[in-house]
Amino acid sequence: MNTRTAAVVLVLAAAAGAAGYFAGDRKGVAQGEAKSAAAAPPASAKPGEIKYAEGAPQLSALKMEAAVDAPLPLAEPLNGKVSYDEDVTARITSPIAGRIVALKAAAGDPVKAGQVLVNIDAPDFAAAIADTSKAQADEARKRLAMERSQKLFDGEVIPRKDLESAAADYAQAQAETQRARARLKNLSPAAAGDGPGLALRSPIAGIVADRKANPSQEVQPGSDPLFIVSNLSKLWVLVDLPERHLATVKAGLPVSVSVEAFPGESFRGVVSRVGQVVNADTRRVQVRCDLANPEGKLRPEMYARVTLLTEEGKQAVRLPNTALVTEGLYSYVFIETAPRQFTKRRVKLAVQDREFSYASEGVAKGERVVIGGALLLQSELASTN
Repeated sequence: MNTRTAAVVLVLAAAAGAAGYFAGDRKGVAQGEAKSAAAAPPASAKPGEIKYAEGAPQLSALKMEAAVDAPLPLAEPLNGKVSYDEDVTARITSPIAGRIVALKAAAGDPVKAGQVLVNIDAPDFAAAIADTSKAQADEARKRLAMERSQKLFDGEVIPRKDLESAAADYAQAQAETQRARARLKNLSPAAAGDGPGLALRSPIAGIVADRKANPSQEVQPGSDPLFIVSNLSKLWVLVDLPERHLATVKAGLPVSVSVEAFPGESFRGVVSRVGQVVNADTRRVQVRCDLANPEGKLRPEMYARVTLLTEEGKQAVRLPNTALVTEGLYSYVFIETAPRQFTKRRVKLAVQDREFSYASEGVAKGERVVIGGALLLQSELASTN
């Protein structure tokens, strides 16, 4: 009885072990099939086309964006610098030596034409006022002397030469008065009564862009400007143009300006002057562009990237350089033609710079272009062919 029971136990144990073995084998086969399915390459319906299954991990590495039109540039962006428009900029200095006694404006203040910016205690200015007063007094005295001489000559009391001498003295006094007045007007064009000493005024309306004047500062003629007043709604952009682009650039050509302070934003301007001399060291020609700045976003001395645009206003599809795949002499992009389906397409580039390329053929506005992961698609496509 004991022997028979032991035999039954052994048979049952053997059966359980066999069942476990076959169950584990089936589980391993299922896991292997799942792994094979996950690692399976994407389907390729036809040459140059690739399609992924829903939920494929490769899709998370792709980034798509609708293609947009942009003005077609003539060349790659050039380095430039924002500058004051010198046609609406005034640099105010003191014409004579003196000491600042009162400041009337600070940097950033709007000013009107003729507004006082600073009062300077200047001995030469006081001397100019005194010279004018003396000249006026001398002119009045000699005018009376000439009038007396005229009456005496009419009464035949004095000879004609005395009358002529009095007239000449009066003419000289008039000339001296005019000289003294001109000197005083040069120092202070407007009337007196604007505070002590010499009053320096703004000759134009605008904004005080810079002030280098401080209280009690000694000033000298010919020194750095005490104030810079400019209409900052108008600016210049100065560009160093390579010689190879000189034939395509002329006055009136539109430009697009971008600065680091406002990424993704461009400002439109126009070429106003093309230099007549090539810099011997850099082999470049300076080009001046006029730029409207109504919102005051741009500041003088900002570095800028300037793109020369076609005069006809031509448009092209702008693509990030990350979207391009190069094979030999040709460039390609991947277009999402359907959900999870991508087609490789050859494009013709009109202009290419460090960040963007402009395609004249091969892709249309609004098509969804792969701008991230194009190399992954290229590798997957190569592996399926």
